[in-house]
This record gives sequence, structure tokens and C-alpha cells, in this order.
Amino acid sequence: MKDTITREEAWGLIQEYGATENHVRHMLAVEAAMRAYARRLGEDENLWGAVGLAHDFEYDRFPDEHPFAGGRILREKGYPEEIVNAVLSHGESGVPRDTPMAKALYAVDELTGFLVAVTLVRPSKDIREVESKSVKKKWKDKAFAAAVSREEIEAGAAELGVELWEHVSIVLEAMQGVAEEIGLDGQLAQS
Repeated sequence: MKDTITREEAWGLIQEYGATENHVRHMLAVEAAMRAYARRLGEDENLWGAVGLAHDFEYDRFPDEHPFAGGRILREKGYPEEIVNAVLSHGESGVPRDTPMAKALYAVDELTGFLVAVTLVRPSKDIREVESKSVKKKWKDKAFAAAVSREEIEAGAAELGVELWEHVSIVLEAMQGVAEEIGLDGQLAQS
């Protein structure tokens, strides 16, 4: 039985299960947001980051079984239940989010997708130029990124005990810090 998961192990799972480039970028964004929340809450930044990085590792291979396949694989590989449950509880699995790590993962997952969408409609396609006011404007437009559950984002922030727009700012700043790794540093505007 392992006692934690490292970033290298999380990366290995992503490689083993063959995530797409866009999905890897999503997982890197979630990793950054999880690290930001771990710092904020005085938790283990390396652990939270690795869980954020690994949370969707099996999705592209088992989309109809996500997150259950991921939980099963992590359990088979001997990862602790805290990690398995955090991964399981970020999806519609019925597994309760009963740790700060699980609550944070749920809270940041959908929000990273919304922030990517806000960035991609900008001419620069650079997340470092996105401000909270731009996010608020798009948030009010229910037709924009309609597939992203605003209710889930709001519920996640509430579970964490963080006001919604403070939550948006924390995740936005974390993603801005890894703009190049997640492909939102303006390079898409050049191509």
C-alpha cells in the first residue's frame, strides 16, 4: 500500500492511459488550481497537485466508466482511500466529498473549463490577459459555454467556504501561472 501519490506517478498514469493533449492541459490546469488551494488551506501542495494532475487520467480510455475506472485502477495500484475517494467524488459518482482535498477538486474542475472557454474567445488567447470582470460578463451569458455547469461551480465554492468570485480569482491566478503549459499563453493566436 502506498501512502501518497507523487507528481511523477500521476504523470506516469496519464502516459499509461493515453490522455489527449487537450485533456492533459485540463489536468495541468486543475493541478495548478489544487496547488493554489493547498497553499491557501495549509495542506500538502505536492499531494493536492498530484491528485489534481491525475484526476482524469483514465477518461480518454474509459469515458463511459469515468470516474469509476480511475478509482478502481488507483485502488488496484495501492493508492490510499483519501486519494481514491477524492478522484471518485469529483464526478457524478455519489461518493461524498468529505475531505478538503475532495471538495477542492470538485470546486476547481468545472471552473478550469469555463476559464479556458473565456480565454479562447479572446483575440489574444492568453489567459494572463483575462480579468475577473471578463469572467463575470461571460458567466451571466447562459448561452456561453453552456455545457459548463455553473451550478456545480457555485456548489463547489460553497462547499469550500469560499465566495464565488474569490474562488474564480484564485483559480484564474493559478492558471495564469501555468499559461504556457496549458497552451493559453497566446500561442494559439499565432497559428
